[in-house]
Amino acid sequence: MDKSQNKKHVVLFYCAECEDLARKVASQSDLITLQTIKWRNFDDGFPNIFINNAQDLRGQHVAFLASFSSQGVIFEQLSVIYALPRLFVASFTVVLPFFPTGSFERMEEEGDVATAFTMARMLSNIPISRGGPTSLVIYDIHALQERFYFGDHVLPLFETGIPLLKQRLHQLPDSDKIVVAFPDDGAWKRFHKQLDHFPAVVCNKVREGNKRIVRLKEGNPAGCHVVIVDDLVQSGGTLIECQKVLAANGASKVSAYVTHGVFPMQSWERFTHKDEKAFTYFWITDSCPLTAKAIANRAPFEVLSLAGSIAESLQT
Repeated sequence: MDKSQNKKHVVLFYCAECEDLARKVASQSDLITLQTIKWRNFDDGFPNIFINNAQDLRGQHVAFLASFSSQGVIFEQLSVIYALPRLFVASFTVVLPFFPTGSFERMEEEGDVATAFTMARMLSNIPISRGGPTSLVIYDIHALQERFYFGDHVLPLFETGIPLLKQRLHQLPDSDKIVVAFPDDGAWKRFHKQLDHFPAVVCNKVREGNKRIVRLKEGNPAGCHVVIVDDLVQSGGTLIECQKVLAANGASKVSAYVTHGVFPMQSWERFTHKDEKAFTYFWITDSCPLTAKAIANRAPFEVLSLAGSIAESLQT
């Protein structure tokens, strides 16, 4: 049986900053149709939102492409996410490529607030649609145990950007010289099984006085193009220290891949300086649309789009 016959027609809504990604997703399939929302504000700053053609959504498979890039946009997007399944839709899917509070998932002392759990509770309260619980698509969530933070009203689907990286690595002229490096044990646990056909190097962070030093724990990077793999980057400090260690141990080239280029306060700029030749490539996905737009056509960055993967997840 032709798999395309089993694919469903999906009406895809999106937040303002995801417009470029939404158009790429829709270009992947004639069965994905874009619909728009009027994002406005009242004079007091609170959202004044209108879902266009809402009356036509009955019986349709509906999805929303979200980006919780800052606290200010979460409320308006949640308002839409809570409203759409109430329009008697056949099914509802939320695609949140980057789960932003994922690295705040644990308490180290009494009084810490695990905001990853808070975010999961907010998403778990999405109303059930006519077709049942909402599907929630997230890419490379920071800690695997966070899947258990979600309640029974949502069905989390955890996807990964690693296939995009593997495809890109096979295109490189030195693809037979690739070694994958993990900056810590956490990254190794998350990704090593997906990359097990590449030789591996593992680094770790050790505390020396008030400093945390990156050291080579196992593996040999000598003479190879080493690609550091992690789920996300903030300031990039760990990646830079890891690059120095790998170069000191004989790596001929060092590149990096992260699914989520968070880069607060434009911290990506430190990787674009002309006198900084440390990274041959720096691959990110477009899970953080504002970053993807900012670093477009700036070496060493390349954006690997999640559009094809998102389209596939919406239609199955």
